[in-house]
Amino acid sequence: MDLSKIIAVSGRPGLYKINTQTQAGVVATSLIDGKRIIANASVQISVLGEIQVYCIGKETPLLDVFVKILAFESGNPSSISPKSSSVELEAYFFKILDDYDEERVYPNDIKKILQWYNLLLSKKMISLTKSKEVFTNKSEEEKI
Repeated sequence: MDLSKIIAVSGRPGLYKINTQTQAGVVATSLIDGKRIIANASVQISVLGEIQVYCIGKETPLLDVFVKILAFESGNPSSISPKSSSVELEAYFFKILDDYDEERVYPNDIKKILQWYNLLLSKKMISLTKSKEVFTNKSEEEKI
């Protein structure tokens, strides 16, 4: 799972895969419909590989959150709809990440994370076998 080439563009739905970078911005392809866009410097671009989720006393990379959701759901789409109520979203997220900072992670953030997770899963960009490889690689790196 390499999230360094997957971006979210403010004002546009879904996620995009970076094709190339230009002086004016990036050329990317939508994961939803395959259309190409040019995102220039006037829009905010968030690279999924750089996003962290606030937890108590630390920050957890978004990739680790996706892996935890994947394990919790046994490789299936999220069992809760991103359109659920704030209380339901927070209760679900607490099952996934029990130390997340409830004051700094808003229900809209949880909704967005679940939408991204479901989209990446539907496009087969994340899977249980890949997440096991991520954990194996991380544990080997920690030994060094």
